[in-house]
Order: sequence, then C-alpha cells, then structure tokens
Amino acid sequence: MGKKVTIIGAGSVGSTIAYTMAVNGIATEVVMIDINEGKAMGEALDIRQGVAFCPPISIYAGSYQDAENSDIVILTSGVARKPGQSRLDLAQTNVNITKSIASQIVKYAPNAIYIIVANPVDILTYVFAKVSGLPEKQIIGSGTILDTARLRARLAEYYNISQQNVHAYVFGEHGDTSFVPWSMGTISNIAIDRYGEALTNKDFIEPKLVHEEVETYIRKSGGKIIQRKGATFYAVAVSVCHLCKCIFSGADTALTVSTVMHGEYGIEDVALSTLTIVGPDGMAGKIIAPLTEEETAKLRKSADALKDVIAQIEI
Repeated sequence: MGKKVTIIGAGSVGSTIAYTMAVNGIATEVVMIDINEGKAMGEALDIRQGVAFCPPISIYAGSYQDAENSDIVILTSGVARKPGQSRLDLAQTNVNITKSIASQIVKYAPNAIYIIVANPVDILTYVFAKVSGLPEKQIIGSGTILDTARLRARLAEYYNISQQNVHAYVFGEHGDTSFVPWSMGTISNIAIDRYGEALTNKDFIEPKLVHEEVETYIRKSGGKIIQRKGATFYAVAVSVCHLCKCIFSGADTALTVSTVMHGEYGIEDVALSTLTIVGPDGMAGKIIAPLTEEETAKLRKSADALKDVIAQIEI
C-alpha cells in the first residue's frame, strides 16, 4: 500500500521534512507545493537526484490537485520567526495564510490527516480545525513533540543514559508558557527526582538537576538556534517525520501533539499539547494523565495565554 504525503511549503522546514522522509523511507510518494513553484521544483529535484541510494520514493513539485488521495498533508507554510520575535507575533499573518490554504486543499484531500507545523502552531491548529470543516481527529498540530524531544535529550545528556530510558513530556503551548509535568516523568520507571539517589555511581550527576533551568533551556533553545543560524529545521523535521511514521505504523502511539480541547483538565475551545493517542486514523483519543494541582494550573495558564491571542486575531 502506498503512503502519500503532501507537504505545503518548500522552505527550510518543508524541504527538510521531504528529505528526511526520502532518506528514511517513511513515504512512497511526496508532493511538494509552494507559492514559489520554482523553489518547490528545485527542492524536489535536488532530493529526487539522491533517491537512487534511498528506499524507493516518487517525489515531485505539484499543485493542490496533486494532493488528491494523500494520506497525510503537512502544512509548513507561513512567515518564519525572526531573531527576537516570539511565535505569537506571527499570529495574524500566518492565520491568514493557513485559512487560504485550508479553503483550497481540503476539497482535494478530504480524508487526509493534517499535520500543522507552521507557527504559532497551537493557534494555527485551532484555526484550521475551525475553518476546514474536517473532523477534529484528522487535525494534529506538531505541538510540543519537539519540546519533548529537547527535554528527553537534555535529561539523557545530564544522567548519561539512553534517551530510550527517559519518559518525560512537555505540556501546553509550543512556546513561552509550556511546562514539564515533573510528577509523571520517569527514567527507567523511577521518578526523575529520585533517579539520582537510586544510582550506585553518583559522581556524574553534579550539580543537582534544577527543573527551572531545564524548562528554560527547552523554551529558549529554539530562539538561540534562530539567533545563531537563522532558522530551526532539522529537529522539527525529524519530529514531524516521527509523527508520520507513527501514523503509518498502524499502532497507536502516545505523543504530545496539539489538539482542540473539550473539557480535559477543565480546558475548552483552544488547542494545546497534552498526551494524545495518535493512530492510522489520526487522533484516536487523549490520555488524561494525573497532574498535580500546580501542574493543572500551569496547563490552564498556558490555555489562557493562547486564548488571549485567539481573542485578538481574526479567524
């Protein structure tokens, strides 16, 4: 069975997703669509000329009609974040772009699972859910899967252990109000805050792990990368490809993706990231992980920050 993916936006993020898919054999067909047709053609050709050394894949530039029968559609189109700019500063411009794409793409790929990647991702996921007319289970924002990957990388590095042994997540907005629910984080099934004392060799875990420092690192590292190299695209591309792989695998997977909330944790009518089950049909449900009162308050604060932005934009 073929695995067809349409990527809208052939900038750094979209083209890196296409490249990563080709190298890893995640899709069998990739359509690249961009308002700048020449850019999409150039990116597709550049990747296509290397596929002799990759698993078989058909990759080409196309138009919205070419998205027909797509299994997954990935939206990366939008104005990129500039150094010093917050993701929310981009809101209205990228909302307008997302609305114009939604009106055109959905008629050609009504059954696809839509993955929203452009920022501010939670706002755009909410807008897409409101304007597309599609069932919400087909709409997933990449949310905090990248933040969660950054968290796991940081903890694995700190404790000098494989990331496979780290189970911890970032909840909330993909942005400044995100947070780590430390109460549910484990390393090798041991609560993170007790893992250090469980080790016989404690030499390499000095200084003590400080929650706030780790969370600041996660929130700020995207901005630091933009400051240093102008954009972030490798880690987000790998994260989105992992999400696609989970959808294509046929097995349900728990991921921190952004979806519209309907009363979970007392939160309504906003999209943000909590543990969500993702399967072959898109969102298969949510996991209401037990949070402390303080963590629930942080999640609601994140929701309120996003609602403030939604109140200021024109949908």
